[in-house]
Amino acid sequence: MSQNVQFVRWGIGEHTVPYEEAWAEQQRLHALRVADEIPDTVLLLEHQPVYTMGKRTNPADLPLDGTPVVQVNRGGEITWHGPGQLVGYPIVKLPDPIDVIAYVRRLEEALIRSVAEFGIETTRVEGRSGVWVLGETIPDAVVDPAQVVDIGKLTLRLGLPLGIDPRLAGPEYAPSNAGQRGDDRKLAAIGVRVARGVTMHGFSLNCAPDMTGFDKIVPCGIRDAGVASIAGELGRDFTVGDALPAVERHLADVLAELPEPALSR
Repeated sequence: MSQNVQFVRWGIGEHTVPYEEAWAEQQRLHALRVADEIPDTVLLLEHQPVYTMGKRTNPADLPLDGTPVVQVNRGGEITWHGPGQLVGYPIVKLPDPIDVIAYVRRLEEALIRSVAEFGIETTRVEGRSGVWVLGETIPDAVVDPAQVVDIGKLTLRLGLPLGIDPRLAGPEYAPSNAGQRGDDRKLAAIGVRVARGVTMHGFSLNCAPDMTGFDKIVPCGIRDAGVASIAGELGRDFTVGDALPAVERHLADVLAELPEPALSR
């Protein structure tokens, strides 16, 4: 992939962006990227408070009080966006053959590298997308075999025959939490869509949002884990602006390592 990845900071700080405006802009940029009229572009912003639901959302996970939820055509389930959360929408042309799993792994890798700069150790968890802070190990815990998930190691290797860098197609996952540690905490969520070879939607990284925004829902449909923020993990103030330079730098690095896609015909 060309090194020419364009980052657009839009609605950071006091000027948060309504979800509908960002969705319209994504669609506009997507059409331009499909036609090779713009380079790969990453929108970085903060949303006004909103709940969005992906195609796999369980109705039981929706707000019980009837709070409106925007239905979107990404993967994943229900989540919350709002001020204090860095949302990234990469509009990126993927090389053939399309490997969505490897692309998601790259987004995870960029965020893992980014938050490491702030002193937070994160990882992936078997069977769950996103970036996680692991719960504390419970001494002498007995693992419940019924709770063990072992699909991540399979999906990790899908990209290897295609020549994808194995570090980005799949660094090792932490094992699924089957009672051997306290609750894991999700620091960043990922939900993507690929249409006509170009990505949409993306990731959300909790910098210092109002965490009560997650209280009305079952975030990402996961009932046995929590949600984390950078500010909460560090015990100090941390803004979206503080995260931007590292996130941009590491996203540029992992996207640049993708093979160059063919031009549209």
